[in-house]
Amino acid sequence: MSRAKTKKRTILVTNDDGVRAPGLAALAASLTDLGEVYIVAPEREQSAVGHSLTLHHPLRITQMSPRVTAVEGTPTDCVLLAYYRLLPEKPAIVFSGINFGYNLGDDVTYSGTVSAAFEAVLLGLPAIAVSISREGKKTHYDTAARFAAKLGRKALKEGMPKDTLLNVNVPNLSDDRIKGVALTKQGRRAYDDVIVEKVDPRGRPYFWIGNGEPRWAEGNGTDIEAVRKKKISITPVHLDLTNHPAIEDLKRWEITV
Repeated sequence: MSRAKTKKRTILVTNDDGVRAPGLAALAASLTDLGEVYIVAPEREQSAVGHSLTLHHPLRITQMSPRVTAVEGTPTDCVLLAYYRLLPEKPAIVFSGINFGYNLGDDVTYSGTVSAAFEAVLLGLPAIAVSISREGKKTHYDTAARFAAKLGRKALKEGMPKDTLLNVNVPNLSDDRIKGVALTKQGRRAYDDVIVEKVDPRGRPYFWIGNGEPRWAEGNGTDIEAVRKKKISITPVHLDLTNHPAIEDLKRWEITV
């Protein structure tokens, strides 16, 4: 008597670098042992769009293959469309990445990669965001992809912390040069000379945002410290952004109407 086939779980993969990004392809390929992998990703790069939704025009999709869909929208749009319309069932887990460039410290507030995972957690789904350093002539997406698959397998087995995504940052190194894994807190980093002003041929000024080099704040146990030590950083990011101790501080203000 033949055994009944076990139904494979559904895995959703998205990103903010666009549906043709090499990091997305590497991540999706690494997850095939975990289940049926579906890619729903922006049709073009959507870096630094944060948690934005497209509300002022319709979202159009392009079916690139049976399990690959390009969306004319943001990473958050992609997760919502996948969850409510495009997938055959609710995904068991959502992966976002592999982003080309770290998402460390304050960058998580801008990151489309992290925001896609954030949206998944809002929908009650386990989610992991994965990013890799831009440093080096070759990008070791294979290192980050293998680790993401390993972490995903552990997350599916053990269960994820409630209302929490995992923000993973991987040094751009081969497996044998990675110095370990660190569970970290979110660090701080700021940018100098972030605005560049120029003048167009008609004499009108214009500006570019995003030129400056980052300054990384020192801090024990942070994601920034971990990657500096050539370790993979895993930061649990919680949906509740409330500063709970500040509530008690504000009570002393005796605020009234």
